[in-house]
Amino acid sequence: MIKHAKTSALLAALVSGAFATGSALAAEHKAGVWTNDQSVANGVVSARKVVAEQNGWLVVHRTDESMKPGPVVAHAPLRKGMNMDVAAILTEEVQSGDMLMLMVHSEDGGMKTGIFEYTLGAKEDGPIKKDGKLVMQTITAK
Repeated sequence: MIKHAKTSALLAALVSGAFATGSALAAEHKAGVWTNDQSVANGVVSARKVVAEQNGWLVVHRTDESMKPGPVVAHAPLRKGMNMDVAAILTEEVQSGDMLMLMVHSEDGGMKTGIFEYTLGAKEDGPIKKDGKLVMQTITAK
């Protein structure tokens, strides 16, 4: 009886661990942007990981304390799913201390697939919202 109880307890622990691991893995694959404050001295802004629910763009907007997306200063293509080490080349100068918003945009509504067509406020290749919130992360340039 004791051996059976130990086996049952071990089995329950393994099953519980599998569900917890599965939940953690599922959380890692939710749409989002993972990055940190970083130097932009090399002319590039990067994200460690971006998860996109469709093909699209990682778009770097200027922002400030208001946390509203401003003009676009860089963009890079994204594949549907997990994208690691995404680098976007800056198209204008960014100073140390500037706030940047790295945001996931779609590849929808434009005239050409594979060409980034968004301008501030436009619908083409516009921002993606998940549960009513922009999929983004804000950083400060070093």
